[in-house]
Amino acid sequence: MNPMPTRRRFLQSAAPLILGSGVLASKSSLGANGKVRLACIGLGGMGTGNLKAFLNDERVQVVALCDVDKQHLAAAAKIAAVKDGDTYNDYREVLARTDVDIIMNATPDHWHSHIILEAIAAGKDLYSEKPLAASIGEGRSVCDAIAKSKRILQCGTWRRSGLKVRIACEIVRNGGIGELKEIEVGVPGKFAIRGGFTGLEAEQQVPPHLDYKRWLGSAPAKPYTQARCHFNFRWCDDYAPGYITDWGAHFLDVAQWGAGMDDTTPTEIEASRITRRDKGIYDAPESFHIEYKYANGVKVVMTSTTDTSKWGTRFIGTDGWVFTENQKLEASDPKILRERPKDGIKLFESRDHHKNFVDAVLSRGQVAAPAEAAHRAASFCHLGAISAKLGRPIKFDPKQEAFPGDPEATALITRQQREGWNA
Repeated sequence: MNPMPTRRRFLQSAAPLILGSGVLASKSSLGANGKVRLACIGLGGMGTGNLKAFLNDERVQVVALCDVDKQHLAAAAKIAAVKDGDTYNDYREVLARTDVDIIMNATPDHWHSHIILEAIAAGKDLYSEKPLAASIGEGRSVCDAIAKSKRILQCGTWRRSGLKVRIACEIVRNGGIGELKEIEVGVPGKFAIRGGFTGLEAEQQVPPHLDYKRWLGSAPAKPYTQARCHFNFRWCDDYAPGYITDWGAHFLDVAQWGAGMDDTTPTEIEASRITRRDKGIYDAPESFHIEYKYANGVKVVMTSTTDTSKWGTRFIGTDGWVFTENQKLEASDPKILRERPKDGIKLFESRDHHKNFVDAVLSRGQVAAPAEAAHRAASFCHLGAISAKLGRPIKFDPKQEAFPGDPEATALITRQQREGWNA
């Protein structure tokens, strides 16, 4: 077995992609009809939702679809009216097309960075689902590649395009709750397993419509069961650490934005009260309590809970608090919401995450959720997952993105890639 890959080893293996000739190419011309030409890779729930959102933008033309599940592919082809000749099982055939300008990447988490890096090398811009990558090391390699290539990447942390979320973060950034002291993040405390599965299902024969080997990708080779794939991958630690990243990627991203910490992460992390299922494939942390501390002393606490009223991000300051989640905006005192300064910090405004991405592709301008901010938010999640896996507190250096003097934690900066795997 290969040793656990370090960040350096991952970057070395990714170098041919990062330095590929496509990175230096100018953006391909738009289609003859002047539209941005989109290819979608990964067409499950989020992929189909993103596809529909882009179909609502008259500036976008869907020219290709790709999924390892023929059933997903057929359903998406009907929605987008794409011909059989423009549907694919292998994403590399999509990236090789010169008539594709942008990629929508909604593959499982463990595929995110692989698709992103190869799309960058092919000279494509990307709308890619959260978390940005499945590990801290992979996320850094993505950011480095984006910086070198000047490609546009919008991460699917769409709350940055929400009006009430932006208002909440502006209130905090402008001192509306006094000095920020603590941020509370609430996420679900029980897996929302779809399909009636328990995680105890026996091995099954792979159905003819699914390319299971390609679905697994770089993850460990495990027996097929329907309970493992598609939406429920979230609960399997080989692919994702449950709600720590599934919802944490959204709510911790909001915490970062409101705290003004998009270029850093906490330095001290301690996960406790970790519960996992005793048996079965759903072995990610199901409930947890994770405490983080930034270098400036601000504390962040992410707790799993079945109390839906606590799902979201609460900023607590010396003069009150403000809570936000999607369409919610609440405060300890109504005055906090009313008395916002006319002059002060104004955060980037986007009212539509998908349209903002297309705007940026056409103008080479700013996106609401750029790679670096998305990477730091995802790293926030991964730090909690690493502490949970090790069962102890950890300390992190955000500048070096390293665990000084901690080889156990260092070994988890980048996920282990399955020996002999290639795309």
